[in-house]
Amino acid sequence: MSFSQEKAVPVFENGEAQIVPEFSKPDTWIRTDLWVETEFDTDGDGKLDRMHVDVTRPPQTETEGLKLPIVYESSPYFAGVAPDLPGSFWDVKHELGVPAGPRVHPEVKRIGQRPIISNSQILKWVPRGYIVVHSSSPGTGFSDGSPTVGGENESLAPKAVVQWLNGKAKGYTEREGNEEVFAYWSTGKVGMTGTSYNGTIPLAAATTGVEGLEAIIPIAPNTSYYHYYRSNGLVRSPGGYLGEDVDVLYDYIHSGEVSKRAYGNRVIRDNEMKNGMDRITGDYNEFWAQRDYLNHMKPMKAALLMSHGFNDWNVMPEHSYRIYEQAKKQGIPAQIYYHQYGHGGPPPISMMNRWFTHYLHGVDNGVETDAKAWIVRENDKPDSPTSYKEYPNPDASMVDMHLHASGLKVGTLSPKQAKDHGKETLVDDYNFSGDDLAQATSSNHRLLYVTPTLTEDVHISGLTKLTITLSSNKPEANLSVWLVSLPWNAEENAKITDNIITRGWADPQNYKSISEGEAMELGKSYTMTFDLQPDDQIIPKGQQIGLMIFSSDSQFTILPKPGTELTIDLDKTVLSLPVVGGLKALENALKEN
Repeated sequence: MSFSQEKAVPVFENGEAQIVPEFSKPDTWIRTDLWVETEFDTDGDGKLDRMHVDVTRPPQTETEGLKLPIVYESSPYFAGVAPDLPGSFWDVKHELGVPAGPRVHPEVKRIGQRPIISNSQILKWVPRGYIVVHSSSPGTGFSDGSPTVGGENESLAPKAVVQWLNGKAKGYTEREGNEEVFAYWSTGKVGMTGTSYNGTIPLAAATTGVEGLEAIIPIAPNTSYYHYYRSNGLVRSPGGYLGEDVDVLYDYIHSGEVSKRAYGNRVIRDNEMKNGMDRITGDYNEFWAQRDYLNHMKPMKAALLMSHGFNDWNVMPEHSYRIYEQAKKQGIPAQIYYHQYGHGGPPPISMMNRWFTHYLHGVDNGVETDAKAWIVRENDKPDSPTSYKEYPNPDASMVDMHLHASGLKVGTLSPKQAKDHGKETLVDDYNFSGDDLAQATSSNHRLLYVTPTLTEDVHISGLTKLTITLSSNKPEANLSVWLVSLPWNAEENAKITDNIITRGWADPQNYKSISEGEAMELGKSYTMTFDLQPDDQIIPKGQQIGLMIFSSDSQFTILPKPGTELTIDLDKTVLSLPVVGGLKALENALKEN
């Protein structure tokens, strides 16, 4: 009598891949590395760049001929980053329109050993019946090339890896060798995920339309380097990194072969970036357009599950919103998960599992008919989002709010039309933080307009829009806007949603467009309209909604000497709030008990 042992295969229950004990023994996993050849040369050596790739797979892919789909993460960070040396960020204390002094260029000391580039994703996905692949992006780790921070090679590099997993690109056992490696254990179906820059790369790969990339789950991705380092024509830093810019990030990640770094520094950092990034005007140009993935989405077909935090002031929530909107227009299967926290934060594992189970394993679990939007409400846990038909909430409509004097103390914000309230002037001074200004009972450094105390909760969902008419006593000025919930909670344990609802920044010189700025005539009024960051927040009864207008934001903008005066025309300035239930809901919340 003979017994045949059952082969280990992926197991699915309730539309999700389950942990399989036979796949869950790390000491049996097969772990190798290789180099995949790309279609570009960005380190100037006359040879096509090769990307360093690692593979972690269950032993059954070797002993039983099992083929599995792939979860793939690529990153510029796997091999270490540069130290934060004094002077490595741009000095922001200077006048607008004047170049800052030179900065220091730190060098990365590469870390990591072969064959494993990273251990991320492995414990989550290998036991569930996936192969996990990592790669170092161009000019980082043991990958050839140069970083470009959003340039074409950062899209073509993961494309080549996906093609290798489908037998359409060449892989080699060594960086310089000719012995080929084949992905005979791959089904050819690939999903990508990652957070921040690691979440940008899945989108970059998807915009190439590469066959085999079936689904992506970008988490807090940077989808446009202009929107990361600029805002409506204004030079604006990402939160927590005052003075960072695209060339600073280049230095931070440039961990590739030391002997080849000088070429990239000369060609990319000191030529392309220096001539294109424009810290003087902050205008949108061809350099930034090339690094905006929204402009490259036409070939994209990979199913998209976006994830972002509404209070992410590093990679702000507009990055996911704009891509999600375009994906819907193109008919790409798309869902979005938003939470109320800061940078990072993946969707619940169940949501990710259903996404990959359907699009990579081909299981008909109905995920494509699930709710399109999932919002973690203010007091809920990240793994307990509330489902909505769509984001923004379809029941939200714009309500125009008007400014009533006097904002140097506390003016009124009301749906009632403002008439003959005249103009009010603030004086720029970056020494007063936005937090301080929002809590001040009066200040000549900001204008604050506040609703009556809410008697009902108010649910805001979507993009708040500001149309503002202003003049300046100087040809250049910063403009910063915060939408706040008052009274301000100054306690150490204040929730991240307690105070700031959303924010926005703009350069009044760009009142026509973000691509065209012009010096303001002193005292002449200009009208511009721009969006604040997308949000979905319930402002509880007992609070007030406040619009705060000021100039330089000590956490985000260039910081010129105090003294610039901005004069706001109250009658010609309108804040449009996306309120669930519209004007009627807001009026009910503003009624006195």
